Amino acid sequence: MVGGGIEVTGLHFAYDAQPPLFARFNLDVSPGSRCLLVGANGSGKTTLLKILAGKHMVGGRDVVRVLNSSAFHDTQLVCSGDLAYLGGSWSKTVGCAGEIPLQGDFSAEHMIFGVEGADPVRREKLIDLLDIDLQWRMHKVSDGQRRRVQICMGLLYPYKVLLLDEITVDLDVVTRMDLLEFFKEECEQRGVIIVYATHIFDGLEAWATHLAYIQDGELRRSEKLLDIVELKSAINLLSVVESWLRSETKLPKKEAIKPMNSTIQSSRPSPFDSSRFSSSRHMAYYR
Repeated sequence: MVGGGIEVTGLHFAYDAQPPLFARFNLDVSPGSRCLLVGANGSGKTTLLKILAGKHMVGGRDVVRVLNSSAFHDTQLVCSGDLAYLGGSWSKTVGCAGEIPLQGDFSAEHMIFGVEGADPVRREKLIDLLDIDLQWRMHKVSDGQRRRVQICMGLLYPYKVLLLDEITVDLDVVTRMDLLEFFKEECEQRGVIIVYATHIFDGLEAWATHLAYIQDGELRRSEKLLDIVELKSAINLLSVVESWLRSETKLPKKEAIKPMNSTIQSSRPSPFDSSRFSSSRHMAYYR
């Protein structure tokens, strides 16, 4: 991939004692792209983002390449700030420092200015953009205010690849739109790659350049937003994605793959078989 980007080739991944989530999964995202990652709950969006962020080990060094490096093995990607990940939990991975909590009795100023090596001009721009009061006490503010501090900390380093997992859910409309505009400038001016998993599609028709649609761990669609045929006659992007997700409910459910060394279970019925609390495929959405 010329100039570096995201390249996933033949990805296989499964959680312990679970059937494979990804099998022979492929994905390419070029520099300067703003790629929406869409799919139903449990489809694999968050897991894919964590794999791209190097949080899960998969196969060899060439299975998941980010900026021409192995996302898991080449830790310099994260330590340099070139690869940044912002997820749904109230914590932030800052360089090599690990996960930093955001709910203790300390100020927003303490958190933001505690990130060493940040460009002061970029820092001030983000504080203003996200309308952060540096005197906020992190254990007293709202979820939306805490989220703003998290986002600010995650954007202090001038990354080359930014992975976002539903980070705008707590933001008000104005802050969300200003943040999306900031991301657009980053892509256009610095060739940044952004992969953004979200269920909120307001205003994204003019923001995204590409879309990747995952269904049960399989990449069903991966194309430029302008090339999506359904979007040309649809009201908006939300209506298109909604139609895809609704069509999933009509498909036969995947059967769980039994381990090769599984033993034959007793045929005697269990008193828990008919319990309304027994595990089902749908409970995987809450894991």
